[in-house]
Formats: sequence, C-alpha cells, structure tokens
Amino acid sequence: MSRYNPFLMVAMLLAVCTSVLALPLQNPPKTETGILFRTYAYKGEDRKYAVYVPRNYDATKKWPMIVFLHGGGECGTDGAKQAAVGLPPAVLLNSEKWPFIILIPQKPVASANWEAYDDMIMGMMDVEEKDYNIDKTMLYLTGLSQGGHGSWMVGAAHPKLWAAIAPICGYGDPTKVGAPLKEMPIWAFHGEADNVVNPEQSKAFVKAVMDAGGTAKLTTYPGVGHNSWDNAYRNEKLWDWFLEHKREQ
Repeated sequence: MSRYNPFLMVAMLLAVCTSVLALPLQNPPKTETGILFRTYAYKGEDRKYAVYVPRNYDATKKWPMIVFLHGGGECGTDGAKQAAVGLPPAVLLNSEKWPFIILIPQKPVASANWEAYDDMIMGMMDVEEKDYNIDKTMLYLTGLSQGGHGSWMVGAAHPKLWAAIAPICGYGDPTKVGAPLKEMPIWAFHGEADNVVNPEQSKAFVKAVMDAGGTAKLTTYPGVGHNSWDNAYRNEKLWDWFLEHKREQ
C-alpha cells in the first residue's frame, strides 16, 4: 500500500505545468483592428474618442498616423458619432487605400474651436504612439468645417509636428497661419456653392501661405455645397498625397 507523498505530487504538477507552458501558442493574441473606442483622462474628465487600426496592422513595422477633426454636427461626449462623417466612412469604404492609424477625437461642444482642445489632441496622440508603432515623421492632420478651421489652427500651432495638412471647408483668420505654415505641404478643399462657409475663406488661407513663400494648393468643386469632404476623401487620392510627404527628423 503506497503512502501519499505531497512533495511528489507538487513536483509532478510543476512538471506538467512547465511542459504545457513550453508548448507553442496555437492562436497567439492579435491586435484589435477596425474602429476602436477609447477613453482619455483630460482635466479631470473622461473624454471618449476613437481610433482606426487597419486590418493588416503589423506591429513590427512603422505606420503613418492621421488626426481627423470632425465638424460641428458631430460634437458631443458619446465618443462615437465623430466617426460617422467624413474621413472614417471614406476609409471603411476603401480601406486598402488608407494604410494609416487614424486618431478620431471628439470635441465636446460646438461653441469652442478645436484649438481650445489642442492639449487634448496632443495627449491622445501620445497615447496612441505608445499603443502602436507610429512613424513620427509621417503625422498628418485633416478635418472638415469646424475641423477644417482646426486643421489650419492646430497645424499652425505645431508646424514642426505635421508632415502635411488637408483642411476642408475651413475658415478663420488667415493672418495667423501664413508664416507658420509656409514650409508645410497643404492641400485645401472647398465647394464653390458652400453657403455655410464661404469658399473665399479657403482662398484667403491659401493666399496667406503663398504670400509667405509657401506652396499651398486649393481644389474647389463647382456646384458643391458645404459637403466637399466626400469628394476630397473619396475621390482625390488624398491617401497617396499624404504618403508623398515625410517630415525631416
């Protein structure tokens, strides 16, 4: 009759666990892809936002990143509707053309401009640069309407950060951007029949940059109203244009 030996049992269990741990994982964990919803602690409050990760994301290589600033209609605190208009749906419709990590913050109120949340945008970028293998020489900024204004202003506030910007139906004070953005690759867009933001606004911004010695360009759409972003994001090969530009180290 054998006697129970607890030390022998422990040794046998350890041997079994060691052999199991040594086996290769059959299904190693994968990075989540698609539009992901996140939360960022900002000034004592949780701010919800979204990030798009391409289905073929590979953490062993560096990826460019776009920051997309939405318009006034998508303001709020739900953290989701800013992904329903403009760049995000265009990317989902043609995902193979957009090999970018895309940060999609949400501005809580329409009464404040995007530059009031500059530090929030920068903080969210820092988070995503830790979570993903981002090429910091390939950071791009774009947005529509209020986000077009934000693209001009946040772009001018960080001229050494962005590799290129693409404001759509933006507005504001052109005198604030000419000198800061004179070395920035810029492609602006506007509908010629826009009755919300006068297309002369985009023309004035581009002129200010050109007068400062820059090379900004503007594409306008005859007969198109405020929604010039679907044309810009879906038809203009903006994805290729972004990738042509890389900021020097």
